[in-house]
Amino acid sequence: MRVPGRGLASVVTGLAFLATLLLAPFVNMVPSEAAAPALVFVGFLMMSQVVHVNWEDPEEGIPAFLTIALMPFTYSITNGIGAGFITYVLIKVVRGKAKEVHPLLYGVAGAFVVYFLQGVITKMIGG
Repeated sequence: MRVPGRGLASVVTGLAFLATLLLAPFVNMVPSEAAAPALVFVGFLMMSQVVHVNWEDPEEGIPAFLTIALMPFTYSITNGIGAGFITYVLIKVVRGKAKEVHPLLYGVAGAFVVYFLQGVITKMIGG
């Protein structure tokens, strides 16, 4: 079955990316201080979704907490998300619910383990 409008969304997205090529040089004109209020508002919008986390369930709550806490402490969204993925998978496996984890999530968590260990791996290889 064909879904109407799907091709149009791709075209609009492509055009928006093309527009960013033209507008990218103007980004440097905006001082970083001007971006701070926008970032605070985006953080506010992100935190409004925290109410949907089941904090009573450690399988959801601990990975969500680590994701939220590690982003500002490590100055890296990647580190926070990686810690959340890894702990979610680990908790599910330890609690005997490994079959509930999608295979793709195992792959992503494994990639994040490699990401976090890349310094150690580089030293072991001799780089």
